[in-house]
Amino acid sequence: MRCIKCDESYSKDEIIFKCDCGGLLEVYVDVREISVGKKDLARRPGGVWRYKEFLPLDPRARIVSLREGWTPLYRAKSIGGEIGVKDLFIKNEGANPTGSFKDRGMTVGVTKALSLGSKVVGCASTGNTSASLAAYAAKAGIKCVVLLPSGKIALGKLAQAILHGAIVVGIKGNFDVALALVRKASEEFNLYLLNSINPWRLEGQKTGAFEIVDQLGYEAPSAVIVPMGNCGNISAIWKGFKEFHEAGFISELPRMIGIQAEGASPVVEAYKRGEENIVPQGVPETLATAIRIGAPVNAPKALRAIRESGGRAEVVSDEEIMEAQKLLARLEGIGVEPASAASIAGLRKLIDLGAVEEDEGVVCVTTGHALKDPEMIFNHYDKPLEIDPRIEELRRVLRL
Repeated sequence: MRCIKCDESYSKDEIIFKCDCGGLLEVYVDVREISVGKKDLARRPGGVWRYKEFLPLDPRARIVSLREGWTPLYRAKSIGGEIGVKDLFIKNEGANPTGSFKDRGMTVGVTKALSLGSKVVGCASTGNTSASLAAYAAKAGIKCVVLLPSGKIALGKLAQAILHGAIVVGIKGNFDVALALVRKASEEFNLYLLNSINPWRLEGQKTGAFEIVDQLGYEAPSAVIVPMGNCGNISAIWKGFKEFHEAGFISELPRMIGIQAEGASPVVEAYKRGEENIVPQGVPETLATAIRIGAPVNAPKALRAIRESGGRAEVVSDEEIMEAQKLLARLEGIGVEPASAASIAGLRKLIDLGAVEEDEGVVCVTTGHALKDPEMIFNHYDKPLEIDPRIEELRRVLRL
């Protein structure tokens, strides 16, 4: 592991989540030592572990997997035509086992926890992380503790954490408060932390980039658009593209574009100010609960990914997010939670701004399934019609 701030190195078997200088850690992979080729990969089943050579774990480690990854990459002609992009794809991460992209990280993170001898794993969460960690901890047969902002978690996600047997603790405060507490608990209680500050979790998430390249016939898109909450995913995906580029699998790299909601947009604000450090938002507010984070720990990695790739960061309103969610469902048949639709809402805005051209190849990453947040649908869409059981009544409402 290496610090992205001072370049200090740490053993891959050391349980540490930040450098002594305060910088974030990243797992270094020397792609020159990787001999796997395209034909080798093509003979393997799809999924995160298809790319095992790029995941530098102990080869004797027991892999904890629920067959995550190899999520669909849809050609989105209808919504592309509606918003003005000819070559649009949707990478639907809601098709993972627990319904979100977090499963990519948890298969690697929990596998690493076992190899380190950990008996308890934990996280703070806006919902998806807790659902995923609870499932993978159950598969591994170890204890799971999740800290959640009390009363602010979508019921679909909370139900998953409870169902899989996690110890669920509500915190009087937002996600950032919960994260600070679970980080302290990781030091006090020998709890292995699996928030995205853990660089091993991000190693799993980088495989999303590998799959995009693989599914596009070893071509990289012009731009990849990603919703940003705690900001680990955009940096992980960029890391994956860079490693595939260094390994000779692709000749070009995409622009990474990060999207945040108006009420929780510290990274976008820092990007537009041209600064390296964010100003945390004390009370982040957005209907997109999965990205309702005011002090994302991976902000430095996200800003680096955006700037290194020649990308950008943009903000969208809750209204734009909900409209994008509806468009994606009704034009493409892809149901996602509000935070996921931020990538589509962001693309619409970028087209209007002239920041994305009509003929560019674009991949929008959607991060979680619609059923993660069903109450949002009931609160913001038309309610079911109710009639007496007579054919005349049915004809009246159907207008056939």
